[in-house]
Amino acid sequence: MTEHKVGTREEWRRARNDLLEREKELTRRNDELARQRRELPWVRLDKEYRFDTEDGTKTLAELFDDRSQLLVHNFMYGPEYTAGCPVCSAAADTFDGAVAHLNARDVTFLCISRAPLERLQAYKRRMGWNFPWVSSQGTDFNFDFDASHTAEQLAPFLEGEVPSVVVELATACGTDPAGYVAEGPVLSAFALSDGAVYHTYSTGARGLEPLMGFYPLLDRVPKGRNEGDSQEFWIRRHDEYEGARSGGSG
Repeated sequence: MTEHKVGTREEWRRARNDLLEREKELTRRNDELARQRRELPWVRLDKEYRFDTEDGTKTLAELFDDRSQLLVHNFMYGPEYTAGCPVCSAAADTFDGAVAHLNARDVTFLCISRAPLERLQAYKRRMGWNFPWVSSQGTDFNFDFDASHTAEQLAPFLEGEVPSVVVELATACGTDPAGYVAEGPVLSAFALSDGAVYHTYSTGARGLEPLMGFYPLLDRVPKGRNEGDSQEFWIRRHDEYEGARSGGSG
């Protein structure tokens, strides 16, 4: 790290002020994207979905819990998994702190997975989480919102050489690569108006990074995410890290 460019405080301040202008521009662009996101057309949902919850079976409308907005994270925990996805688990470590603030703004937040409810509840206890988590087992919900995939859809991917990271994650979840990639993380928003439920927004892949609060923090330290050249997939469940390991290479 000491090979990095070193300058005076005055040089740092000039460079920092130049960067600040670009950061402000990005903030303004993000505000505009947020506005455009809210202007997407809504799609009314007429299909009936029923979910297993700790309070019994509920419809999608009932999951709103007397609020008008619902934010759903499709957590990767498939029917064959023995533990939740480590990446989804890393994101989920931030959820408990956000729930009360979202509720205060008329938003209900919860996770949905296809694993049986009792398995989800046991994993929640292991991880020490309290956010709502329901099971969509036996419904089309995950498939309809691109969070679960059929064998036919996965065939082209599985016919090639499966990336080692997929094998590693599948093993961590107690399943095989086909079982692992049958699930996918998706964040979706819904609105409840006059008794009808509307789908308003969904995102996946890097669109899910706002859920992973540690990534923006890593972006602000000298080494950044430090993932580019490493062959090791570093993310673990929070109870699986080795002591105070710093991670990454010097």
